Amino acid sequence: MLKVINVVGARPNFMKVAPIVEEMKRRAEEFAPLVLHTGQHYDAQMSDAFFRDLGLPEPDVYLGVGSGSHAVQTAAVMQSFEPVVLELKPDWVLVVGDVNSTLACALVCSKLGIKVAHVEAGLRSRDRTMPEEINRLLTDQLADLLLTPSEDGDENLRREGIPDERIRFVGNVMIDSLFGQLKRAETSRVREELGIAGSDYAALTLHRPSNVDERETFARILDALEEISSRLPIIFPVHPRTRARIGEFGLTERVERMQALRLIEPLGYLDFLRLYSGARLVLTDSGGIQEETTALGIPCLTLRENTERPITVELGTNRIVGTNTHKITQAAFAALDAPRESNQPPRIPPLWDGRTAARICDALLEKGNQ
Repeated sequence: MLKVINVVGARPNFMKVAPIVEEMKRRAEEFAPLVLHTGQHYDAQMSDAFFRDLGLPEPDVYLGVGSGSHAVQTAAVMQSFEPVVLELKPDWVLVVGDVNSTLACALVCSKLGIKVAHVEAGLRSRDRTMPEEINRLLTDQLADLLLTPSEDGDENLRREGIPDERIRFVGNVMIDSLFGQLKRAETSRVREELGIAGSDYAALTLHRPSNVDERETFARILDALEEISSRLPIIFPVHPRTRARIGEFGLTERVERMQALRLIEPLGYLDFLRLYSGARLVLTDSGGIQEETTALGIPCLTLRENTERPITVELGTNRIVGTNTHKITQAAFAALDAPRESNQPPRIPPLWDGRTAARICDALLEKGNQ
């Protein structure tokens, strides 16, 4: 039996770990899973709802490291995680995604000789100004088992000198959560509560520092949103960081004048899934939403200059539009003007089939028995 510590540090990690832990619990003779929450991002309203919605058990270990600079946060996770690993003596530590907790826990394990599996390995934006890109690069060098969501990830790893025996193409575990929760999300009344049931609307997420921490960039995006909202309402669950910047930059009055840009509190996973799955258009700077909209065939505009998920552009519905006002509005209107009946069924990337968690567990057993 393999004892596996499954690390979560921020909300995007929850959707990736939930189906893996569920699969491990189904295979109780083979796995003893533990959930460790570093507390890297913690907001009771945001985190607790995600644990509940995804059916994740309460964390077996909660480190509570809190926020801080990248260096402070990474060091805090390492200091808190090391004694836990020494006490629990896991066979594997499974880390996901690209947050600071991912790299910090991989570093601790590499020093202690404990095997690390990285879920969502091999993704590359080619932009080293993104802290997440550094986390991805270093975690993949340290991990013993690299579990990739798409075949371009395998190629990226090979180019970086990673031997094939450490790489397993397993598919996208985010899609396991998506397909597994779609039916449950239908019970959400969020569309009715917002008065948008049966009507066209767009959904927006915006939280990356490169977009919301620079006033000029934020203002350009707002210019585009103002134009797009003349066509249809935009529902905007506001990340706490983004709401704080709106006030700091003196943009509150302007945002309030944009009546069709509707700012709401952050939503739990099921409510948010219900919201964006019915949208005519999604605008985002998130990575995971690029994947989920591709799986559902929803037009997505990514408000960044690059993506670590190029498969969503090559095979999916995603378009990279940056932060130029004209480029955003032009792409949005093109998507809105496309006749729905002419849209082809979504082209789903290989192995985005809802069974990735099972392949991850198989790969762990295979490597664990070697």
